[in-house]
Amino acid sequence: MRVLVLNCGSSSIKYKLYNMDDQQELASGGIEKIGLPDSFLKFSLKDGSKKIIEQEIQEHTSGIELILKALTNTEYGAIKSLNEIDAVGHRVVHGGDKFKSSVVINQEVINNIEYCVDLAPLHNPANLKGIYAIQKILPNVPQVAVFDTSFHQTMPQYAYMYALSYDYYEKYGIRRYGFHGTSHRYVAKRACEFLGLRLENSRIITAHIGNGGSITAIKNGKSIDTSMGMTPVEGLMMGSRSGNIDLGILTYLMEKENLSTQQINEIINKKSGLLGISGVSSDMRDIEAAIEKCNVRAKLALDMYKYYILKYISGYIAVLGGVDAIVFTGGVGENQAILRKYICDSLAFLGVDFNNDLNERSMGREVELSFPTSKVKVAVIPTNEELAIAIDTKELING
Repeated sequence: MRVLVLNCGSSSIKYKLYNMDDQQELASGGIEKIGLPDSFLKFSLKDGSKKIIEQEIQEHTSGIELILKALTNTEYGAIKSLNEIDAVGHRVVHGGDKFKSSVVINQEVINNIEYCVDLAPLHNPANLKGIYAIQKILPNVPQVAVFDTSFHQTMPQYAYMYALSYDYYEKYGIRRYGFHGTSHRYVAKRACEFLGLRLENSRIITAHIGNGGSITAIKNGKSIDTSMGMTPVEGLMMGSRSGNIDLGILTYLMEKENLSTQQINEIINKKSGLLGISGVSSDMRDIEAAIEKCNVRAKLALDMYKYYILKYISGYIAVLGGVDAIVFTGGVGENQAILRKYICDSLAFLGVDFNNDLNERSMGREVELSFPTSKVKVAVIPTNEELAIAIDTKELING
């Protein structure tokens, strides 16, 4: 069975094609700058090199048509015919409280994804464009929607409610939904397999740390709390997002700076976090380079960034009543040794026996970073959301 996975953003499309008989990745790539004259498709060839096709791509349907054309190209394609694509799995960011798991797409599902557009106005419309495009190009191929939010639907009400008037929850669905759910679910399951734990009898904290980041407390395979909220702004300090702040600051700034809601939204989403504090960049690699040049604000940004993560992990240890494993994933979680060392050294009082020599040599691969004597296991598990989507798609299509 061959499954095409699509992740459609507002101006981009990422894709992977899998042979699900052995979970082999057959092809991967992406389109960037949709709607601009310098848009392009970039993908990997079998020898590991990259190929770029520069072409003006006005909208998502033409972008997906270009991807399918590349997949079936006689010179470098991964398949001979579109008939070899048995199903398409889509990443959908927000399912609200309507979707507790992945689903086969039909008109009712599409209507409910459309209903959730207000909750994710930057993401759900783009995700829908991918679904519409496949309906048009491959009308007989079944599609599956896999939601970032569905894994967190197991949170108890006291964890997902905000202390606002209950009326707002009833009228507008204002509550914590959480994100990165597909990643947290995949990483927790894979970590238990790798570390020899039983998922259904475990207390796991997964730290998905990248340009965006979230921490999730997982008990017996189910999410019971997560750091992101109704939107991806809540929680950790991120690349350009503020994370948790005193909400009174927002009204104060709006009055002092005469800011509109759109302007304040721009500040907390795109001008805060590592970028806002350092004044250098939202990219951790740039922050580290600036610290090496004795940039004081860059060091402050990193110190704050690490501290936010430690606070959430520590809090979730209490929520879980202890912890069996702490798992790092995401671009920063998988590759920044100094972050992992800070967190694990800070938790040494809980019996975390951390192998720092191995930590400094471990970059972007599956590895256990705790000694056998450690009371808490620590691991790096690279996330693979696309494979998780493909697995869900296969299981649902096969019934």
